[in-house]
Amino acid sequence: MTIKNLLIDLDGTLTDPKVGIHTCIRYAMEKLGYPLKPDLDIDWTIGPPLKASFVKLLDNGDEQLAEQALLGYRERFSVVGLFENKVYPAVPETLRYLQEQGYQLFLATAKPAIYARQILEHFQLADYFTQIYGSELSGERTNKAELIAFILQQEQLRPQECLMIGDREYDILGARHNGINTIAVEYGYGSAEELMQAQPQYMIKSFDTLPAILSRLS
Repeated sequence: MTIKNLLIDLDGTLTDPKVGIHTCIRYAMEKLGYPLKPDLDIDWTIGPPLKASFVKLLDNGDEQLAEQALLGYRERFSVVGLFENKVYPAVPETLRYLQEQGYQLFLATAKPAIYARQILEHFQLADYFTQIYGSELSGERTNKAELIAFILQQEQLRPQECLMIGDREYDILGARHNGINTIAVEYGYGSAEELMQAQPQYMIKSFDTLPAILSRLS
């Protein structure tokens, strides 16, 4: 069946948010009195629900403390951190091409939609998308499978006509849960081992090779 709709992740797929996310996580942990070592690798925090990452970083199972950390994170992220970000090469022109070819583009990110929209607008990418979907500040729809199910329902999309593009196992597994085929980008924050285990249908090394895959599918 012809692919008509593309569900696209944000962090690690369209933009590299590392500086903003890392700085805000360290800010929040410092504020709580749990400073992180400067050399601690926290790349794994880019992609999964942030509160769960704070639970892991705090390493004490305290959900309330993790919630406080999340509030501290947003204190900085909502003003500064979301713009400490950069667009990956060839993303704007590729999105423009896909839109011109008649694909409907839907952002599908676990990041709160209120931030995702600001980021896309800041980098002049919002107009390429039919709709922008993300989680709620309450934590609702941070699970990728739930988010994708919500998009399918809201837009009345047929899974067979959709394709999910992302960089982490959460994108691949969430799409598969909803009967959607997947493309993993290799330049994001999912390790080679992680993506191999998730088993996407296709893998690409740069975003501008996406049209060639879609052409092959059609």
